[in-house]
Amino acid sequence: MPITTTRRRLLAGSAAALALPAFARAQGAAKPRLTAISQWSAGSDGAAITALGKKFEEKGGVWQHSPVPGFTTEMMNKLRAQIIAGDPPACSQLKGPEIAAWSKIAPTVDLDALVAAAGYEKVVAPDLAKLHKPGGKWIALPLQIYSTNMLFLSKRAMDKAKADKVPVTWADFNDLADKMKAGGITYPIANGGTRPDDGQKFEASLAGISPTAYRAAIMNLDKKALEGPEIKAAFVQVRKIANWMDPNVGAQPYATNLKRFVDGDMGMMIMGGWAQGVLRNAGFKFDDFMITPGPSDNGKPVFLLNADAFIFWQRKEPDLQAGQTLMAQLVMDPAIQTMYSQITGSIPVRTDVDLSGDGWSDGQRRTAAALKDAVANNQAVLSLAHNMAQENGLTAAMIDVLTEYVKNKTITPEQAVTRLAEAVEGSR
Repeated sequence: MPITTTRRRLLAGSAAALALPAFARAQGAAKPRLTAISQWSAGSDGAAITALGKKFEEKGGVWQHSPVPGFTTEMMNKLRAQIIAGDPPACSQLKGPEIAAWSKIAPTVDLDALVAAAGYEKVVAPDLAKLHKPGGKWIALPLQIYSTNMLFLSKRAMDKAKADKVPVTWADFNDLADKMKAGGITYPIANGGTRPDDGQKFEASLAGISPTAYRAAIMNLDKKALEGPEIKAAFVQVRKIANWMDPNVGAQPYATNLKRFVDGDMGMMIMGGWAQGVLRNAGFKFDDFMITPGPSDNGKPVFLLNADAFIFWQRKEPDLQAGQTLMAQLVMDPAIQTMYSQITGSIPVRTDVDLSGDGWSDGQRRTAAALKDAVANNQAVLSLAHNMAQENGLTAAMIDVLTEYVKNKTITPEQAVTRLAEAVEGSR
């Protein structure tokens, strides 16, 4: 190799090193240590974050992860307490509009140099990238993507119903549910009764009826759209879904129904791709179920986007700064994203990861294809149920209306439309 080429590379490497912020250069001077909080403590999520921690330790780092079980709100309460105390974690789970909102509360790390060095922005969907760089600078890194409206079908239930056609539209879905009911399946729908689950039932219904109406009403909070006919139609569909569920599910998570789902005692489930990881972690096989994009009345895939990410908070300690550098590099690594998604059932954020090899399910491949098609047809929208479409406070007010509607069958669709619009207006 010519010496001039070597010199150029050395000079380029020196320039790149100088371009990195102080916390990135600190890695060579201190043993990397990372303090992190997330809500991932069990199941496939817990297994994935544990595996990431082991990779961090293999690189010589000290991994200090403090999981906060429960919903996102509990984790945010802990984050808020640590920030107020002047002791934020080096990084924490955060996503969607909350990234911009929380970045105003405490100083964050400028990750631009690390992102540029990894070429990460080139392989992240533009709309997703925007959420992680409020103000124009990267302060958070997305790790994995889910569609919250994937349709899981029990193969045994399909056999019982003598059905071989995967539903494409909501009419197809409703026909299949009726057929399952007639075939002896008492509860065709295996969803649970948690608040996010109730939110998913609604967002899947509305986005499948009209992604345009969903974007206007749920993402842009347009008053006319919030009171439009598509919202009422979505509530009508949600009521059908609720009527096909086990009334004893209460507020239990969908995971309590998985054995009955696999056994064919329940037939369908509208859920995020993470359910694949939960099913696999519980010992079930890919042969037990099918995964396909959720119903869409125009026949084109609709992708309700949910992406998990880590936000990085400024710390002065050299070991924590070194840990932030290492963590950022790992999160952007295609091998790490492959490992993580194969555990959880998500798809990688990186669009250059090849899903054709071993370790990926047909469902994940279909999810990746659905995202590509949805982006091309402007049918990729942000999930309300999982804090991607709106900030936490407004999301909570809207979910209050949705979960009350699911649980209280005396509320009419017309009343629900009015209540949802009022909840939005009262929370602005």
